[in-house]
Amino acid sequence: MPVTDFLERNARLYPDEVALVELNPDEKDTRRTTWKEYGLIQPDHFEAYRREITWSVFDEKANRFANMLMGRGIRKGDKVAILMYNCLEWLPIYFGVLKSGAIAVPFNFRYDAEEILYCTELAEVDMIVFGPAFIGRLEVNAERLSKGRLLIYVGDSCPSFAESYHELVADCSSHSPGVEITEEDFGAIYFSSGTTGFPKAILHKHRSLTQAAEMEQKHHATGREDTFLCIPPLYHTGAKFHWMGSLVAGSRAVLLKGTRPETILSAVSKERCTIVWLLVPWAQDILDALDRGELKLEDYELGQWRLMHIGAQPVPPSLIRRWKEYFPDHDYDTNYGLSESTGPGCVHLGMENIHKVGAIGIPGYRWECKIVDEAGQETAPGEVGELCVRGPGVMTCYYRNEEATAETIKDGWLYTGDMARQDEDGFYFLVDRKKDVIVSGGENIYPVQIEDFLRKFDKIKDAAVIGLPDRRLGEKTAAVIEIKEGMECSREEIEEFCMELPRYKRPKEIIFSEIPRNATGKIEKPRLRKMYGADCLVEKENMA
Repeated sequence: MPVTDFLERNARLYPDEVALVELNPDEKDTRRTTWKEYGLIQPDHFEAYRREITWSVFDEKANRFANMLMGRGIRKGDKVAILMYNCLEWLPIYFGVLKSGAIAVPFNFRYDAEEILYCTELAEVDMIVFGPAFIGRLEVNAERLSKGRLLIYVGDSCPSFAESYHELVADCSSHSPGVEITEEDFGAIYFSSGTTGFPKAILHKHRSLTQAAEMEQKHHATGREDTFLCIPPLYHTGAKFHWMGSLVAGSRAVLLKGTRPETILSAVSKERCTIVWLLVPWAQDILDALDRGELKLEDYELGQWRLMHIGAQPVPPSLIRRWKEYFPDHDYDTNYGLSESTGPGCVHLGMENIHKVGAIGIPGYRWECKIVDEAGQETAPGEVGELCVRGPGVMTCYYRNEEATAETIKDGWLYTGDMARQDEDGFYFLVDRKKDVIVSGGENIYPVQIEDFLRKFDKIKDAAVIGLPDRRLGEKTAAVIEIKEGMECSREEIEEFCMELPRYKRPKEIIFSEIPRNATGKIEKPRLRKMYGADCLVEKENMA
């Protein structure tokens, strides 16, 4: 069944129950109570912006948008892009696209004007739905973008080159458009991260979306009484499909804007959140704030919080050990995935396997995994090779890119480009991205292993290891180090700490700097390599 059936079921069974809450602690809303009355620790004069919708309203909004699309000529298989920050309109618009039979095409909100144009033309988009923050970026290419396609604006003061969403849907029917959708119909196009150039368009059928939703609910045992806190951007498969566990369960979710430690804990406290998905930097910030005494757990109601899980990047085991010191009763899970596998979960640790922290886990619900060498042969346990996955969430193809599709999908297996190994118990451990492996003096060096080691040092907040050109070795390792706030650290201290590593793994360069990460928490290593190339490699002074 398509995921739209879950929405219609929830609207029928739980019409008056809250489905979604939008919470923005940094935005004033004179219609709402003050921060103090709201129960959050902030000055009395500042007011929290909060909206909510029930399952019946959610479904009605999706139906209105679907009927509007069809009234404007959008047909089954057409493509509708969504370019908005997280808000209460995002998911009803997404589901409206699906209900119309069209293909939803979420855009990364960090795209610049040229990337928006490129992705629009690559995916052959027929309509772009966008929010206020993106007026300028669309206006740059408005003439080309509006040629043969519709531009729909969600917000006040509609720009002249677009039409108003609110005016268009106001008189549309709130009843289901009645378009027959099967799991074999195309449902969505997502985009690769684009870290090696412009992104590739990833085409998925509806079966991928349903698989991701059902898997998420099963992996985390999401029930009717749970409340999921969603912080990452909804354009990303991770955030959306983690939320879809709540869709399958018919339970409540909170869309939080803001990642400060006090913002997250306040939202968990007031909204009674039970499941929270964090990225590594946010979890790290919470722990650091607790260490410094800036946050006190007794100021918040957190007893209902049962699960903290992390994905989107390798998770340092030391971070989870620290987390359990503050939150000993929390279940923990990590999920591995990529947009080509409909987001997280094709490999997952499992809440019962915290003793294996450091592993990405075992095959997820309905998934298979294997590790292969350069010749495509399966490796023995303990040997490093490329991780491959197979299951109902594998993409159909890279849209309009047969060559890249053939390189990535072979005999139904998705070659992830990630290097991994499997232990004697069947658990998979991520070693590194294939393209990030450093070959120094003939030795393969996996940066993630060194990064995990460096993060054990109590003065280091974050670390990234990259390869830089070297005349003698071919490549040498460089460690970019971000020091914890309020601390000082020298190059000599780092070098002494690294004496525990084998000589060939010890960083040859130490750079003190902030670690750039994208919206989903991944380290932007191409950016680092560009910043610290051989011609511009200059050790920075301690930034602490």
